[in-house]
Amino acid sequence: MPLLYTIGKLTVAPTLRLAFRPTVEGLEHIPETGGAIFAGNHLSVADELFLGTVVPRHLAFWAKSEYFKGTGVKGAFSKFVLTGLGAIPVERAGGRAALSAFDAAIPALRGGDLVAVYPEGTRSPDGRLYRGRTGAARLAVAAGVPIIPVGMIGTDKAQPIGARVPRPGKSKIIVRFGKPLDFTGRPDDRTSLREMTDELMSEIQKLTGQEYVPRYAPPRAHPPVGGEPPTEA
Repeated sequence: MPLLYTIGKLTVAPTLRLAFRPTVEGLEHIPETGGAIFAGNHLSVADELFLGTVVPRHLAFWAKSEYFKGTGVKGAFSKFVLTGLGAIPVERAGGRAALSAFDAAIPALRGGDLVAVYPEGTRSPDGRLYRGRTGAARLAVAAGVPIIPVGMIGTDKAQPIGARVPRPGKSKIIVRFGKPLDFTGRPDDRTSLREMTDELMSEIQKLTGQEYVPRYAPPRAHPPVGGEPPTEA
């Protein structure tokens, strides 16, 4: 586990547990060893904080590549923190550069690490669950690892869009883990990836009870740090 992530586990995680007392369900579905992808709904930037708090192992999140390339003291600090947390840089420009995120994630997953993605690609603007993008399924097939569905409830109230930090007492936080989905051996053509992604989103909806919207969430001007690998079908 990266050093800064370990420090966060010993400091930030206990603080969040004490302040918010999140309810966690389905921990038995988290493998003790081996690679896996955690794919969940995305309500708030606090999702990453609470997911990292309750998962006992290291979770690698996606982060915009700009955060690794900043200049000056602020840029150096950002790169130091994200590298120390084990984050995976994602190029927003698309094309071959964007797929470098996959190039980094696949050996990490095959080596036994855990990676978190958000199939909706951005935070839900209204609390509903939107159509998933196929990057998580493509990554699972390529790496040969299962996907663990994740349902987050209450994070949008604890830290709504625009809020700088989560606020205790605003909502009960619930984190639910579903049974792993094993897509090993499935083809990675466009139709198959779409079917797998729809299956994943159905499992996430069962965990959250959200209303499902069969279209992609509208893009935000400033996407959150964590997110979806930039591959679509």
